[in-house]
Amino acid sequence: MDVVQASNRCESVLDAVSQAVIADREFLEDVILGVLSQGHVLLEDVPGTGKTLTAGSFAEALGLSFKRVQFTPDLLPADITGTHIFNERKQRFEFNKGPIFANIVLADEINRAPPKTQAALLEAMGEEQVTVDGETRQLPQPFFVIATQNPVEQEGTFPLPEAQMDRFTIETSLGYPSYDGEVEILRRRADREAKSPSVERVCTDEMVTELQKVPETIHMNEDVIEYLAQVSRATRDDPRVKTGVSPRGTQRLFEVARARATLRGRNFVKPGDIKDISYSVLAHRIVLNADAKVDNVDKEDVIDDILDEIEVPTVLSQERR
Repeated sequence: MDVVQASNRCESVLDAVSQAVIADREFLEDVILGVLSQGHVLLEDVPGTGKTLTAGSFAEALGLSFKRVQFTPDLLPADITGTHIFNERKQRFEFNKGPIFANIVLADEINRAPPKTQAALLEAMGEEQVTVDGETRQLPQPFFVIATQNPVEQEGTFPLPEAQMDRFTIETSLGYPSYDGEVEILRRRADREAKSPSVERVCTDEMVTELQKVPETIHMNEDVIEYLAQVSRATRDDPRVKTGVSPRGTQRLFEVARARATLRGRNFVKPGDIKDISYSVLAHRIVLNADAKVDNVDKEDVIDDILDEIEVPTVLSQERR
């Protein structure tokens, strides 16, 4: 599969998902960039905006298996990874797979589960495997986690630690729908006899794997690589920041930049690709210091200033020969 074919296939997926999900195209692109870059996505938004529908719709369009896990304070790690159950007929223990064994896993309201349970996802997200009772099992390929959390209601929640946040390649938000979008939602609700909009399957799991290989062929000029590194490293030197972007975060920015070039049908990365994705890839990895919090500084403000200060390389022609 070449870049143009991959771009067209991604556009078909976005078009299919758009039939069910009322959301900005930019938000849907953030999610598919997570798929292309073989990362994971965190959706932070208020209830009722369509986070669960988004995850299920992408699974249908991509032709992938889908499991949903509702995170609660009493959820145990074994409820996610699975456990050994004694089979009385066969007189032996057999492993009963948990919901983590799916191509797309929706970790709904992930911050409602205690840290021990949240940590059950760390190995799965980082290594694409789980270890239960000393035995390591590979997860299905491709493997992709979409997690959600409610930023408003904090009572009874357990904030995700920095290590967990760093595992998410992209953090994004649906936001409230536009006026036209909300009217369309009401039209669908008014027709009780009509079925919910279906999502056309436009991919297979093998095709998704092929799609994920395409960004690896995307070229990035040396000056653009240096620009990317400068943007990432500048988060560590900002006086408002307690903890800046890790080297893992720098690599994720690199991967998503190549995925965005793929989505645009280009075989090279532009500095604009890096600027456009910096907010969704870097903001959730930044920890502000106490003074910045008191001054109500937003993480996006820090990235704004960094992008304004760093000189953008001039690109005449980066197309790969």
